[in-house]
Amino acid sequence: MAFPQPVAGLVIRYAYLWRDEQLRGQQEGLKDRPCAVILVTTSEEGDKVVTALPITHTPPLDTMLAVEIPPATKRRLGLDNQRSWIVLTEANRFVWPGPDLRLSQPGTPESVAFGLLPRALFQEVKDKLTAAISARLMRIVPRTE
Repeated sequence: MAFPQPVAGLVIRYAYLWRDEQLRGQQEGLKDRPCAVILVTTSEEGDKVVTALPITHTPPLDTMLAVEIPPATKRRLGLDNQRSWIVLTEANRFVWPGPDLRLSQPGTPESVAFGLLPRALFQEVKDKLTAAISARLMRIVPRTE
């Protein structure tokens, strides 16, 4: 068994490092959480590089800087039943698979993936993220191996 191939729209289980945690000198995220893969590129060395947005239960202060995940999508992905938002103001970037992916079932690498976001929801994320980037409101938190 192997890790799934990373693709845009995939929701993964990941130890996300918030930007404020990084600024305090932390190198590890304090909590495993679902994250939405927004971009997958290939490095010059041939490695897959993933950019992932955090998903949180904390309501956004500005609804233009987050996208709420509909309850039906949360159920299909196997997430909890609390309201959740995809945050658009920061992202982690890491080489796939990376040490911060978290298995939901020990010894089962494919269990890092919850599933894919619906196309329309992913498009909304991309559109709002593009606006956040244009407004210079989005920051990347690079992760180390």
